[in-house]
Amino acid sequence: MTDSVFGLIDEWGPEKIVVVSDRRTGMRGVLVLDNTARGTGKGGTRMSPTLTVQEVARLARTMTWKWAAVDLFHGGAKAGILGDPNSPDKEAILRAFARTLSNEVPAEYVFGLDMGLSEEDAAIFLDELGDRGASTGLPRALGGLPYDQLGVTGYGVAEAVDAAAQSRNITLKGSRVAIQGFGAVGQAAATRLVELGAVVVAVSTAVGAVHDPDGLDVDRLVRLRAGAGDACVNHYGTVLPAEFALTVDADILVPAAREDTVTDVIAASTNVKLVVEGANLPTSISSRGILHERGIAVVPDFIANAGGIVAAAHSMAARYSPFVVEPADIFAMISTKLRANTIAVLDESAKAGLTPHEAAYALAKNRVLEAMRLRRQTPKAATEAIDVLV
Repeated sequence: MTDSVFGLIDEWGPEKIVVVSDRRTGMRGVLVLDNTARGTGKGGTRMSPTLTVQEVARLARTMTWKWAAVDLFHGGAKAGILGDPNSPDKEAILRAFARTLSNEVPAEYVFGLDMGLSEEDAAIFLDELGDRGASTGLPRALGGLPYDQLGVTGYGVAEAVDAAAQSRNITLKGSRVAIQGFGAVGQAAATRLVELGAVVVAVSTAVGAVHDPDGLDVDRLVRLRAGAGDACVNHYGTVLPAEFALTVDADILVPAAREDTVTDVIAASTNVKLVVEGANLPTSISSRGILHERGIAVVPDFIANAGGIVAAAHSMAARYSPFVVEPADIFAMISTKLRANTIAVLDESAKAGLTPHEAAYALAKNRVLEAMRLRRQTPKAATEAIDVLV
């Protein structure tokens, strides 16, 4: 274990980092259990050719705060596989990954869906481990709640946008929205935002961006993406550089692609009034500070994109229940929780003179700290950290 891995550890976690490999398939992967004081570790599993342990650890920490912020009783965790999600050997790699983590899954961690994985992959985890509780995101035919198909995360992001706009006295109807990333989250957010009266003026994929100041035809883009994937922008119209979605003239920006995309330069130059984080960790501490100083509110990722974990919690609960969870009930709970959290964080930010992220961290950390205290896990440093934040 290198010093860089030791450097990931602080008073909150991680509790366990499991690095695994398999000689026959070439599988290399990692599981990070960050903080399970509030319950079993739960967070999506991603597959990426550029995956790092540090990346997975950062995302696991975000899950710790995300579960606490929505006040659902799971712990922060994340898993990842280093590899191409389009590899012809993907199934063999997924099976090897599941086998090597059979001690931890599902006793300490439950697989979920993140970048590079689909419902079919969740079904492979289930089949390999033979335990219905091994993974969320299963196909409906296997008793799962297909929350990616339902678009629950993007729906929740849009609900957070609407709540934040109201909190900041921005009329959402007619507001121009730019969305970076048009995957499951971005397209569901775009669809819901149009329903709420917003005008989506730009979207981007890994291939490029499309823009129309009068509003894009989101339904057409969704149809094109179903057939062409990220290349949907090529079939829609004139393609601009992908970064254009982050700099276009708009009222609201929704970064819904990857981490670290809103740089200090973008934060200093954007003319938006509101940023709502659809992706995990799209802004840095410094870029948030710049946005805050400019009076641009930022709704944190673990507040805005928590719709997926609300659905995941219901999916996990369904393991113990014979009753079918109706999607309408999921959407209603997501709307209620995320709107309330968004307004609470922005109000506390304004009242206490904190950035929205600082206000959100204080809310989540207090809940985690109380669970740690009750389980006699509280280190002195954690108590001092909360005293400073509050």
